[in-house]
Amino acid sequence: MTIQIMAQSKVALACFAAIAGATLITPLWAQSLPITSAQHTTAQEVARKGVPLSELAANAPDRYTVKGGDTLWGISGLFLKRPWRWPELWGMNLEHIKNPHRIYPGQVLRLERSNGMATLRIDDGTAQEPSTVRLSPRNRIEALADNALPTLKPSVIEPFLAEPIIIDAAEFAAAPRIVSAQEGRVLLTRGDRAYARGQNGEPLLDDRAQERLFRVFQTATPLKDPDTGLVLGYEAVYAGKALLRSGETRSEETDAQGKLSTAIVPARIDIISAKAEIRVGDRLLPEPPREVRTYTPHAPAGPVNGRIVSVYGSAVENAAQNQVVVINKGKLDGIDSGTVLAILKNGARVIDKQDETRPLIKLPDERNGLLMVFRTFDKLSYALILDITDGVRVGDRLTAPR
Repeated sequence: MTIQIMAQSKVALACFAAIAGATLITPLWAQSLPITSAQHTTAQEVARKGVPLSELAANAPDRYTVKGGDTLWGISGLFLKRPWRWPELWGMNLEHIKNPHRIYPGQVLRLERSNGMATLRIDDGTAQEPSTVRLSPRNRIEALADNALPTLKPSVIEPFLAEPIIIDAAEFAAAPRIVSAQEGRVLLTRGDRAYARGQNGEPLLDDRAQERLFRVFQTATPLKDPDTGLVLGYEAVYAGKALLRSGETRSEETDAQGKLSTAIVPARIDIISAKAEIRVGDRLLPEPPREVRTYTPHAPAGPVNGRIVSVYGSAVENAAQNQVVVINKGKLDGIDSGTVLAILKNGARVIDKQDETRPLIKLPDERNGLLMVFRTFDKLSYALILDITDGVRVGDRLTAPR
């Protein structure tokens, strides 16, 4: 006996297949996308009544067909004045889109305006003819290709998820270091063998139960708070990856006079990838487990008074759109991935020449753009500049968007 299923989407197909006794397994990262209770509550509230017309973007379209290459941030900004208020857009779609991360190319969004409120619906009238899928009553395992829209273009921030790292001085000093290379080499690259040892009396040992991968980092750069001048952390520059081949040991030898001497035998490592020149003295930090990162843009829970600390990978103090910056707020300040902050341009100091006393006046700080945090540490975070009207500088202020 077969069951005929009319499926208009991958989500519907998965649900019906489960009822039919089929087992469809989707990738783990596609099953664990975070939705907070606050976002869900907001979405339900908005779904009941919509949002005020005053919240719509000036040129919000009546209809929009989702295309490949779109992002959730871009679509949110297309319909709403404040794209970080993602739960509103999700709530406007709650009847049709149960998860804000599950919006697919080909779906047609229709904006409806009524009694001063707006709602967003899936235009079923323009959907393609549903396909017919026949399922036999037996177990089937199928990986569903996922083409749901990302919040941001992954290519922009993916390199920064693996490469830069912020640690404190003690942690960096205690990290194992490269002590020598074969044949007296000064610079190391992919395919070279090197030797490393642990620090502070902790030898670099080999765990034979699993492969030991390390990231190689160059000397760490201090990151100072623009307001206090205090060092908030150290940014280690990513240089490559190394594989531990054998652990650190000790060797005992007896010389001709019968005197026993003990020497340290450093661990063997092979450089398996190199982004920059690797040198003796560079540090090793364990390869962290792969994380699935998703970003739901949202304003911070409370007021924020932050600053831009540095521009990543640049010796200059100016940053442009789609560049990554470090800010002086982190987990201890309640900042998490997806937090959106407004960038304020420092008001100029000028002389009031119309006043006989020639007083110095400072013009108000003006909003210059938005950034979104995508990786957090205790006191610092990495953020992507989403849009700006003018150049962003180290020291520019950050606040909650309004």
